[in-house]
Amino acid sequence: MTNTSASTIVPRADGRAPDELREVRFTRGWLDSAEGSVLVEFGATRVLCAASFTQGVPRWRKGSGQGWVTAEYAMLPRSTNTRSDRESIKGRVGGRTHEISRLIGRSLRAIIDVSALGENTIVLDCDVLQADGGTRTAAITGAYVALADAVAWGVAQGAIATRSTPVLTDSVAAVSVGIVDGQPVLDLPYVEDVAAETDMNVVVTGSGGFVEVQGTAERKPFERHELDELLDLAVTGTAKLTELQRTALAAPLAGR
Repeated sequence: MTNTSASTIVPRADGRAPDELREVRFTRGWLDSAEGSVLVEFGATRVLCAASFTQGVPRWRKGSGQGWVTAEYAMLPRSTNTRSDRESIKGRVGGRTHEISRLIGRSLRAIIDVSALGENTIVLDCDVLQADGGTRTAAITGAYVALADAVAWGVAQGAIATRSTPVLTDSVAAVSVGIVDGQPVLDLPYVEDVAAETDMNVVVTGSGGFVEVQGTAERKPFERHELDELLDLAVTGTAKLTELQRTALAAPLAGR
């Protein structure tokens, strides 16, 4: 919870409380062919995360006994209000796309034992079907669920050797926080994101460790106590997301 008193709380555009997530949904097994897949929804933001499991690793990793996990992020041309050209047509990957792809990969590698994975590769493709703020945080949160299913597939198929050491050492989730109209808020939709005085994306493990904190003051610099409030909000939000991930993964998956 924030330190903002009830008398000073500014109503949010969608009526949520400052520390309330949007409705979050996970639809596992969304793709028939992928070893792990999930459609993750943070309100109107929808991201399809697909995990592809292949035996073998990049050339620079061969012989190490360790696996590799990486990610690619993209937005569909009409995921926003106006159409944008595909980056494949432009002939280059944009800086934002590259940065988010690396962020997702780093976040997932923070909670996987690559030695236990063995010399196998898992690639997470995160495609934004509809964007309404928080696409990178939704992608990370959904990618973990798809990754968990891909790892389970690898174990079931015998591609991952059964060991006492688990492949996944923890879970990981991410959420946006920000200061809008002087008020710290959790999980910003686009209308709040563009108006935020401070915008932050926070990646947290299921056990509460920070993987990454990306924070920017758009106009007015934020104070230390505001940073503390935002981090507290993010920890509260990711804890709820972790519970939702666990509930989704506990449900039976058709064909498994």
